[in-house]
Amino acid sequence: MPSVNQYFDNKVASIAFQTATLPATVGVMEIGEYEFSTSEFETMSVVSGALTVKLPDNDDWQTFAAGEQFTIEANQKFNVKVEVESAYLCTYGK
Repeated sequence: MPSVNQYFDNKVASIAFQTATLPATVGVMEIGEYEFSTSEFETMSVVSGALTVKLPDNDDWQTFAAGEQFTIEANQKFNVKVEVESAYLCTYGK
C-alpha cells in the first residue's frame, strides 16, 4: 500500500510505492531550497518543472529539466533549489 510523506513544513510531499523492480517515490516540491540526505543509491527523474541541484563533492549547481535525471550514492547529502513547482520520480537501489 502506498504511504504518503511530507517534509519541510509540507513543501515537499511524496508517495512511496514498489515498482516492478525497485522501491520508489513520486512527489512534488514547492518553490524553495532544500537539503536532502540519502540512505541508499537514488535515481531522481524530473517529471515536471526543473530541479537545480548541487551534488555531493561538486561546487557547481546543475539544472535538470523535465525528462532528465541524476543519481546520488548512498549516505550523501545534496541541495536542491526549486524555482517553479516541480514533480519527480525517485527510485532506490541499482
